[in-house]
Amino acid sequence: MTHDDTRTDTAPGHGFWDYRPITDAPGRDWPDGRRLAVYVAVGLEEYRFGVGATEDIVPDVTAPDLVNTSWRDYGNRVGAFRLLERLDRAGIPPTVLLNTAVYDAAPDLIRAARALGAEFVGHGISNSDSLGAMSSAEEAAYVAAVADRIAAEEGEAPGGWSSPWLTHTPSTLDNLVASGYRYLLDLRLDDRPVPITTAAGQIVALPYALEVNDSTTIVGRGASASEFADMVVDEFDELLERSEEQPLVMSVVVHSFISGAPFRLRALDRALQHMTAHRDRVWFTQPRAIAAHLATTEVTA
Repeated sequence: MTHDDTRTDTAPGHGFWDYRPITDAPGRDWPDGRRLAVYVAVGLEEYRFGVGATEDIVPDVTAPDLVNTSWRDYGNRVGAFRLLERLDRAGIPPTVLLNTAVYDAAPDLIRAARALGAEFVGHGISNSDSLGAMSSAEEAAYVAAVADRIAAEEGEAPGGWSSPWLTHTPSTLDNLVASGYRYLLDLRLDDRPVPITTAAGQIVALPYALEVNDSTTIVGRGASASEFADMVVDEFDELLERSEEQPLVMSVVVHSFISGAPFRLRALDRALQHMTAHRDRVWFTQPRAIAAHLATTEVTA
């Protein structure tokens, strides 16, 4: 691929970020000269029983829905521990998309993730919540409450945010920056970090897999565990080859109650082993380390 030295930025109709083609300036290498950064995000979620949005594997269960509730609870009782163990075995530091209600519902799980050096990314209070239903003031208080809870529990505020159900309002980016969040894990607009300028300052959109994501792909589209693992491998192989041209970022997004199921975990583990076989060329990392590296060089929108 050749790089065009002429910037062709234009503002799309939505106005939230500028257009910048992948052929633009290649950017700076990741640490140790690596060109592909990979992070694996694990959703640790809690739902309000019978209230708000839910992730279901069995449709149309009558209330009280103990069936889907038990499937989701399996994630925090069993699946998450096994997912975290697999990542540790592979030498991949975990990134946790955290509903802060998990602090109260499954404290042992939090301790296990913390012991493995997990980065806790704000993911709302409960996954039954939606930012889209909030006013700007309500949203501002909500994202700040999540940051405050993580700061109180972990000793430092989260740098990253990922919205429950990937929901937003026109004020979300402004409210996140105002609450101290520095990077967003919600969007797949590029294979590179993209700085977004808001009225409150700048936030960086780190590449976030909308399809290499077990929720949208396995639950949403009915893909098998093997098909999902193949997607991870193919995404990795293509981006590893493309990273010879410029530094890129890849993400894999899994959830405790989906990929934590034994038969899916086996398939995912094969994909993890495939990726880590290329450890000499890949930076297996966390969003906070990517953001810290970016902060050492000038990033412009």
